[in-house]
Amino acid sequence: MRIAIIGSGISGLTAAHRLQYRHDVTVYEADQRIGGHANTVRASLDDGDFDVDTGFIVYNQRNYPVFSRLLSELRVPTQPSDMSLAVRDERHDLEWGTNPSRLFSQRRNLVKPTFLAMIGEVLRWNRLGQQVLAGTVDVDEMAPVGDVLAERRFSARFFDWYLTPLAAAIWSADPATVDRFPIATFCRFLDNHGMLSLGERAAWRTVTGGSRRYVEALTAPFADRILTGTPVRAVERHVDGIDVRTEADLAGTTYDRVVVATHSDQALRFVVDADPLEKEVMGSVRYQPNVATLHTDRSMLPRNERTWASWNVQVLAGEQRRVAMTYHMNRLQSLASRHQLCVTLNRHDDIDPATVISRIDYDHPVFDAAAIAAQARRDELQGSGGLYWAGAWWGYGFHEDGARSGSEVASLIEAGS
Repeated sequence: MRIAIIGSGISGLTAAHRLQYRHDVTVYEADQRIGGHANTVRASLDDGDFDVDTGFIVYNQRNYPVFSRLLSELRVPTQPSDMSLAVRDERHDLEWGTNPSRLFSQRRNLVKPTFLAMIGEVLRWNRLGQQVLAGTVDVDEMAPVGDVLAERRFSARFFDWYLTPLAAAIWSADPATVDRFPIATFCRFLDNHGMLSLGERAAWRTVTGGSRRYVEALTAPFADRILTGTPVRAVERHVDGIDVRTEADLAGTTYDRVVVATHSDQALRFVVDADPLEKEVMGSVRYQPNVATLHTDRSMLPRNERTWASWNVQVLAGEQRRVAMTYHMNRLQSLASRHQLCVTLNRHDDIDPATVISRIDYDHPVFDAAAIAAQARRDELQGSGGLYWAGAWWGYGFHEDGARSGSEVASLIEAGS
C-alpha cells in the first residue's frame, strides 16, 4: 500500500519504521528538521563541541519498554543518566533537593518547622497516592488534585515546594494548571515512574551523543522518502483513497492509508473532512507553549552548588504562582565541559544574552479532564476512511507514549491491509 505519514516526531517515525518494510511510505514534515522533540543542538564552546538535547532527554527501561526495545533493535548506544530534583523558592530564599545529599544542603532547613512539616507531607502524599491507585480511599478519580489536597489539609508549602515543582519538571506543566490535573491520572504517572515511594526508583538513561543518534538510525532505511520543509495543507478522504495536498503539490497525491502524527490541534487545520467526533476529540486537547533556551548562565541554577541537580525548579517571586525549569545537561548527559550547559524553560528574558546558544519553541499537551475524556475515545477514530491518528498526547505526552502510539497504529494498518 501507499502510506503517508504526516509528522516526523517519535510517533510518526516509529510508524514509518514499522511500515516501510512492506509498504511504500512517504513522510511529510513541515520543519526543515526531523525528530520533533528529539532535538539535539551542537554547542561550540572554548573547551570543545557538545551535542546537547533540548527536548527529549532521558528514558528508563522499566517505564519505556517500547522505546527501549526500539533502541535495542537499532543498536543505539545509551548511557546512565543522573536523575535528581532541586527546588529554589525565591520568595522564601529556600533551597532543597529530593535526594539525601541535597535535602539539607541549606543547613537552616534542619531547624525550619515549615520545611520539616513539608517533608512529612511528602510521605503522607505518597501514601495517599498509593491508596488512590489501589481504590482504598474514597476519591473521585477525575477530581482535581488541588481539591483533593485541600480536603485533606495539605499545606500551600507542600504544593509550592514539592508537587508543583515535580509536575513542572516531569510534564513541563504550567503551575497554574497543576491543581486541576485529575488525581488518578497524576498519581498513575508518578507511580509508573517510581515517584510515589522512597524505595528503589527506575534507572534513567540517555542516548549517547544525543537523541539525534537514534533519529538517524531509525530513519536510515527510508531517509530518501522523508519530505522536509513540506507542510501539509489538506488531507481529504474519498472513495478511491486519501489525498494529501501541499504547496508544491496542490493537486495532491493519493494514498491508501494516512497516519496523522502531528499535535492534535495542528491536525484539525489540515484534515478538511474531519467528522464531528474527530473534531470533538482533537479539539479537546489543549497545548501549552514552552520556550526552551540552551545557555551557560549558571544563575539559572540554585545559588548553593551543593543543591544543584539534574532538574532544577525555581519558584519565582511575585503574587502569581510561577516556576521556571532548568535542566543541568552536564549531569544529564555527562558533558565534560567546564561551562554549565543548561536548558531553561520559560525564563528566556532573565538569561544573560551573552550565554545563549539556542532558543527553541515547543508545545506540550495539557492533561486536564477534557483531554483524559478525549483519550478514552481513541479507538472510535482509528481507521475511519483509512485515516489513523498517532501521538504521545494519547498517553502522558512522553517518548514512550509516542513510540507506543506509532507502533500500535502500524499494527492496526498491517492487520487491516
